[in-house]
Amino acid sequence: MPQKSALKQFQKLFKTKRKKRPAHKVGLPPAALVFTGDQKQEQVFINLITYDEAEIQEERIELRALQKHLDLQKKVIWIDVVGLHDITLLEELGKLFGIHKLTLEDILSVEQRPKMEVFDEYIFATIKMIQCNSPESPIMEEQVSFLMEKNILITFQEKEGDVFQFVRDRLLDPKRAIRQRGTDYLLYALLDAVIDNYFTVMEHIGERIENLEQQAMLEPGNETLNALYLQRKEMMDLRRSVYPLREVIGSFDKYAEHKISPEVRPFIRDLYENTIQVIETMEVFRDMSSGVLDLYMNSLSNRMNNVMKVLTIISTIFIPLSFVAGVYGMNFEYMPELTMRYGYFYVLGAMGVAIVGMLGFFRWKKWI
Repeated sequence: MPQKSALKQFQKLFKTKRKKRPAHKVGLPPAALVFTGDQKQEQVFINLITYDEAEIQEERIELRALQKHLDLQKKVIWIDVVGLHDITLLEELGKLFGIHKLTLEDILSVEQRPKMEVFDEYIFATIKMIQCNSPESPIMEEQVSFLMEKNILITFQEKEGDVFQFVRDRLLDPKRAIRQRGTDYLLYALLDAVIDNYFTVMEHIGERIENLEQQAMLEPGNETLNALYLQRKEMMDLRRSVYPLREVIGSFDKYAEHKISPEVRPFIRDLYENTIQVIETMEVFRDMSSGVLDLYMNSLSNRMNNVMKVLTIISTIFIPLSFVAGVYGMNFEYMPELTMRYGYFYVLGAMGVAIVGMLGFFRWKKWI
């Protein structure tokens, strides 16, 4: 059955969700740098993009070679750090750019609640980046952090693979507005890419819920119930990632006026409206998940009622038959019908007439 295989896909993809990590930092002093994500063997690397209206340059660079690029005051510098498990590298990066220890701690704490902070020298924000390629694919969640300082924007990602490729493609076109604006617009473009991808993920979640709704109607069972439970759990996890976005994006317009140019602020406000739309869509899907669970319970109850109706009809049919059989099963010595030559067939015929009559009555009443 295609729908059963779809349910198995649901259960499989939910099992691939990120596991909760142990509390590595219990008992450690504030600003202790501990990476709370999955330990990896891959090497942390840095992608560097420098550009202005006239030219753009992209390269993978070592940390020790980064210093010479920081003197390009007239260019926008995007430093993309991929991988957070090399704490030594991040400490050196923090010293190079004057990043506060508490900021580095937030970058390494991948279960950090999305937040935005304004320091004297830079703006720091951390949000959740989610990706889902199809309704059958698992939702992958990753923390991504942004640090903007003058003409420099640093992004920190847990692993390779992100939603920023469209931004990189736009940077290659010198006619695009992103090439003619500053670092704050680049920050907006990256945040916009993350939030736009939320809409794509929401579409896939909507398709999943529709499939589960159909399954709850046609074939309610334990597999359907498990899939519904996992779907509701995923919506709760997603809510924890999405809901703080409103506060984060709103903080840019409220508390970072001296860091964001007047030309970019309208884009930030538009981004805030998109965030509200994402949250509202998520709340609708969360209610739909609860509604599908109610539909499942009603469908299951309806099936049980149908079974009970059939059993009740069968029992009702056999009540008069049992009565007739009980009468002629009494051990009286004189029962006139017992001496009739065709009495047995008369009784069977009467029972048959009773059965047909009751079935006709039930159908007339539309009970069957």
